[in-house]
Amino acid sequence: MTFSSLVSSIMQVVLVSVITLLCWFTFGRKKQSFLKWMGLKIPKIHNRIRFFTFLILGFSLFSLIGVVILLFFTNKSAIAASQFYGVGISGIIAALLYAFVQTGLSEEMLFRGFIGKRAISAFGFVVGNTMQALLFGCLHGIMFYFNTGILNAAIISTFTAVIGWVMGYINEKLSDGSIIPSWILHGCANLFSAFMMMFKIL
Repeated sequence: MTFSSLVSSIMQVVLVSVITLLCWFTFGRKKQSFLKWMGLKIPKIHNRIRFFTFLILGFSLFSLIGVVILLFFTNKSAIAASQFYGVGISGIIAALLYAFVQTGLSEEMLFRGFIGKRAISAFGFVVGNTMQALLFGCLHGIMFYFNTGILNAAIISTFTAVIGWVMGYINEKLSDGSIIPSWILHGCANLFSAFMMMFKIL
């Protein structure tokens, strides 16, 4: 399981990196370094109370919505973390790779980094952040559609879009454009889901 998670994580991050690097090389290399263009930089936090309030709120929202989706709108087999069901502590390394690299890093690079920053640059924060959040939500809705039907998939899309919007806000408004806070938040929330599966809590 650990080796499989490592390979999947590397492949997903490499795929996102290649796509974003090609776009940066074509459109952004004369303006900014790749890391800054993507938001892969140390965050500058000016209001720590507000930042940590939103970070805790975001994690709570992400985790709570994950539990609600699992209990009311889909089943265990439909979620990505179901691969860890019942494996216990032996799955910890694979779960960390899944949470922080395969899903957390690759999705934050794609949605809050690449798509979000380009959309915000073109249309302003409110419209651009809403665009990346809607795309983030739609991707998750599509993944659940065949297991849950169109209504539940639409509800899941809406919930996930709200999470995506909050993470974009944390990055752009509270962290000087760094995607590292949302990466940490995303990874912790996905690790929480993996733990729920690993120890059969749900």
